[in-house]
Amino acid sequence: MDQATNDPSDSRSYDPAAEVVRLCQDLIAIDTSNYGSEAGPGERKAAEHVATLLDEVGIESQVIEGRPGRANVVARWGGGDGRPPLLLHGHLDVVPAEADDWQVHPFSGEIKDGQVWGRGAVDMKDFDAMLLSVVRARAQAGAAPDREVVLCFTADEEAGGHHGAGVLVEEHADLLADCTEAVGEVGGFSATVRGRRVYLIEAAEKGMAWMRLTARGRAGHGSMINDDNAVTRLAGAVARIGAHQWPVRLTPTMEVLLATVGELAGTEATPDNAEALVEEFGDAARMLGAVIRNTANPTMLQAGYKTNVIPTEARATVDGRFLPGYEDEFFATLHQLAGDGIEFEFESKQDPWETPYDGDLVTAMSRSLLAEDPDALVAPYLMSGGTDAKHFRKLGMRSYGFAPLRLPAELDFTALFHGVDERVPVDALEFGARVFDRFLDQV
Repeated sequence: MDQATNDPSDSRSYDPAAEVVRLCQDLIAIDTSNYGSEAGPGERKAAEHVATLLDEVGIESQVIEGRPGRANVVARWGGGDGRPPLLLHGHLDVVPAEADDWQVHPFSGEIKDGQVWGRGAVDMKDFDAMLLSVVRARAQAGAAPDREVVLCFTADEEAGGHHGAGVLVEEHADLLADCTEAVGEVGGFSATVRGRRVYLIEAAEKGMAWMRLTARGRAGHGSMINDDNAVTRLAGAVARIGAHQWPVRLTPTMEVLLATVGELAGTEATPDNAEALVEEFGDAARMLGAVIRNTANPTMLQAGYKTNVIPTEARATVDGRFLPGYEDEFFATLHQLAGDGIEFEFESKQDPWETPYDGDLVTAMSRSLLAEDPDALVAPYLMSGGTDAKHFRKLGMRSYGFAPLRLPAELDFTALFHGVDERVPVDALEFGARVFDRFLDQV
């Protein structure tokens, strides 16, 4: 798409990136670890911090709890041109971190080697900080966007969003129901392919099936023959599921992305060379290789209580992710691999989604990126993990992931998600704030 011209942000009287680094550091310093239970500190302190930051610039917000301590922030800002509001959302919770594994304390927000370090630096307190920095700068300058936006900072995204976006959609839909489009994580970051930066806009997500598998059998003495052993049955099912090679399946989003890469590589993208084209992304192939096929990874095993006792029951958990349009194939294959005598239960099951890569919002995202990085390419991609978009789409919103970051080619960005030594470059944060400011001028 063409680069924007006569962009009003070129003559802005404010700096949208002025606070972004400090805001990111401050958010990281608030421990919002989500253990998938009520054991963590919750998001209340971070939610109150965000609400205060908005109140300081005259934006009124609501703090809504899904459960005590599991707090969400919702605010409205701008508008006047009569169009339906745009939802801008980010989550406040993070996955846990073991401090002993890190070079710096994971909740320090320390700046080291030109990067902000800490849990949430890329998932996703960086985007929360970008959004807050842009909104605060514009509000103080009297530069609210023409289109009304709903600002939403949620709890519990890292455990499926059931106390966060899920609560807002199910119990407070009136706050969001007039929004027709939504923008959140994970997209807008750059990957380098054959010397060219390619910015990836999330336009689709795999579905999520967190499953408990249970095998039951006959208890007995470990020294005796037992042909009804629950551990043996479960172990066989888990091994078959974990070793299965799922076939390549290309959705419309990935067809567009691979066609873009194919042009750089001088070849036509096909299912046969899809894996080779994904490898062009280097370290990012770790994630992109998972979105050209369904996946099912065993993650936990539990059985027995003594070496010489064959237990009645054995259990496992499997993290399943399935492509839009391939849900039936996924579950049929999974049950076939598991075999007889395996019971399935869902800890969480959420549908995949795919939004057409077209329209004014896509144009605005592309133009805002190219205004700051004119020689780059912009293309959609399918996200391997899940985001709050799965909940917000239940209200009929078109959804995209757009948290812009211009990243150095040598940074293994996808390894930082939920990883040790999570960090984000300072200049990438500042770049993202400038891009998002341009984006708000065009939405």
